[in-house]
Amino acid sequence: MDWGTDLWDQNDVIDKHTQAGLDLVERYIKFVKERTEIEQSYAKQLRSLSKKYAKRGSRDEQDCRFSNHAALQEILNELNDYAGQRELIAETMMTNICVELAKFLQDLKQDRKAHLSDAKKAQQNLESSFKQLESTKKRFAKEWAEAEKAAQQAEKTENDPNTTKIDVDKAKQHAHIRTHAAEECRSDYAAQLQKYNKEQNYFYYTEIPQIFNKLQDLDERRIRRLAEGYCQFSELEKKVQPIISRCLEGISAAGAKVDEKQDSLLLVEQHKSGLERPGDVDFEDYAQGIKAAGSDSSLNPPKVRAKLWPFSRKHKTTHAEKHVPAPAEDFSHLPPEQRKKMLQAKIDDVSNKLHMTQETSEALEKMKAVYEQNADLGNPSILEPQMAETAQNIGYLRGELAKYETWLSEAVGGDDGANAVAVNNNNNSQQHHAQNTAEMSENHQNIYTEFDDDFEDCGRCMALYNFEGTSEGTISVTEGELLTIMEEDKGDGWMRVLRANGDEGFIPSSYVKMAP
Repeated sequence: MDWGTDLWDQNDVIDKHTQAGLDLVERYIKFVKERTEIEQSYAKQLRSLSKKYAKRGSRDEQDCRFSNHAALQEILNELNDYAGQRELIAETMMTNICVELAKFLQDLKQDRKAHLSDAKKAQQNLESSFKQLESTKKRFAKEWAEAEKAAQQAEKTENDPNTTKIDVDKAKQHAHIRTHAAEECRSDYAAQLQKYNKEQNYFYYTEIPQIFNKLQDLDERRIRRLAEGYCQFSELEKKVQPIISRCLEGISAAGAKVDEKQDSLLLVEQHKSGLERPGDVDFEDYAQGIKAAGSDSSLNPPKVRAKLWPFSRKHKTTHAEKHVPAPAEDFSHLPPEQRKKMLQAKIDDVSNKLHMTQETSEALEKMKAVYEQNADLGNPSILEPQMAETAQNIGYLRGELAKYETWLSEAVGGDDGANAVAVNNNNNSQQHHAQNTAEMSENHQNIYTEFDDDFEDCGRCMALYNFEGTSEGTISVTEGELLTIMEEDKGDGWMRVLRANGDEGFIPSSYVKMAP
């Protein structure tokens, strides 16, 4: 069944039906646009909400060490990611549904207009042909009436005894002429009728069915594409559902991470003062009377009860309190437990810096030894300023370390505390020193034999980053460059390589990776 066969006489119905279909597509496009606006507004509000309740500042960062505070921060981060997925849904719907359907709708409108225009032209052509047929038919009827009238007049003239032969012949000749003209009009009418019937047959059986079938195909394509748009409305959201699910799972996981016991312990760890609780207040017996002036009472005034730490009251900051002196370097302004923690953290920081500086010094010593054995690689004297500066830094850091260890031993209390601090802080240093001493001894023993022999190809590597070789003995390499390893890293963080252009020198080992 098709429109051309079964709806050949329903042009107006087809016109209205196809127009209603286009209107439906346009309505759906507007619907999706409004949906995307809602999604974008929702996502924007979620982002604003996340930003509003997110922790900011040093105080907030300190609170985030507690699991319940950190969990809320994770929830806000997941909510921000969730908002991003809502934005993605809106953008994808706008691109894949609204934009694409709008282009498709524009094409449909143009095709429909062309098909309806063709049908109108065909109708106009058939009507024009019918008018010609009617005109020919009228002319034939008129000529035939004139011919019959002329024939009757000729017959009347012939039967009239008073009419001469010349009049009779003249009347017959006129009747013959009119009859011949009527016959010609009859032939024209028959030809025009045949032409019209042919055109009418083509119009109803070929031309209009073809146009209506094209409109049917257009409408079915519209329906099929609109159905795809309906499915996309769901499928586009399904694609981001796994990510949205992970966001929601992350929120649940954040809640599951909350550990009330751990938070309580962390609060104790952060704020335990180590102070002793106040003792009982002594009874002062005023019934014994007031001692005479100049007695020990003037030297020993009545004891004033110390401030109770747990119940300190908040008060407005006065002008004098705004100019609070800077905290003491030994953290003596802090309660005992907090002071010990800060001093230990400071010792760890200085120890790490001392360890790194010592490694730098050892690397410079090795490089100097290499330069001394092979002058082509560089001048050892250029390293002297850097070595002197490193040695000065080591001395300074050792002094700082000793200072903080002394303060920590005082905070711990007594000689036992000093010994415990010394043992605790020296164990790692001694182990690291022993390891570095062994490595340096081994390197110095091998260095002479290594430079006596020719360097061999130890493999190939590729530069991960750009390196500018500004020091003597080093070379510059570019990211992605393939290099030949002439000497592997001996523990000092440097390796000797050969470039494709023949340049040879040292580069940091961490700047390359082995090539297959």
